[in-house]
Amino acid sequence: MDASIARDLAPTGTLRASINLGNPVLAQGTAELPSGITVDLSREIAARLGVPVSFVCFDAARDSFDALRNGVADIAFLAIEPARATEVWFTEPYVIIEGVYAVPNDSAIVDAEGVDRAGVRIGVKEGSAYDLFLSRTLTHAEVVRGRDGIDAFRESDLEVAAGIRQPLSLAVSDDPSLRMLEPAFMQIRQAVATTRGSSSEVQRYLLTTVEACKADGFVARALERSGHDPALAAPPAAAADQSTTRTSGSTDSSSGPSPRSTSTTRPA
Repeated sequence: MDASIARDLAPTGTLRASINLGNPVLAQGTAELPSGITVDLSREIAARLGVPVSFVCFDAARDSFDALRNGVADIAFLAIEPARATEVWFTEPYVIIEGVYAVPNDSAIVDAEGVDRAGVRIGVKEGSAYDLFLSRTLTHAEVVRGRDGIDAFRESDLEVAAGIRQPLSLAVSDDPSLRMLEPAFMQIRQAVATTRGSSSEVQRYLLTTVEACKADGFVARALERSGHDPALAAPPAAAADQSTTRTSGSTDSSSGPSPRSTSTTRPA
């Protein structure tokens, strides 16, 4: 490994990874002892660089994003979304999950296509990929933001809850008054992100590392270890040597939130 890549990507000598504990598909555990696919990928990226890794953990993607763009972290694990496309660079996705809706059993809405109508209010987790997606694509329905889509739905007596399929399905299975709407309203392409000003060598390193981890089954095995379907692993990109001028990002330059905690682990 070219030492200049390690210096550029991990200028402190430790790869600082921003982890979103608010997405249970991507991360589990606690801020002191996180686990899951994003933690495993962070360790693998650091191990190949020959540097230790540390974790800054948050409860929401918006905070994880802020940590990256404000210099608190060197990499983050975020959904590819145009609203983040000016300050952050993304690899190809390593995991693909779905955004789905839930409604009360007595709702007149029968499928996902019927949600975007006047008078419909949709609970979303503020700053999530599906918040950003729905905010730019809905023409009639209203987005209502909260700490989680199902919480906003219940607290404000809304017509629809939006969320990631796995946790929202669990909420529906625990509440017989709710039902899911099909099909999914979006695919959420989760990728490794770094700063948009990173060198082409750093971008190439992250891109090829992620592609290698998909191709050799690393991502699928990490998902399975964390209790998730290995089929959520994204397929390898058509060409791992693609251009490094991919988009990513957001523009606000305000300082980021304080992380819940930081833990450091030497790469295995």
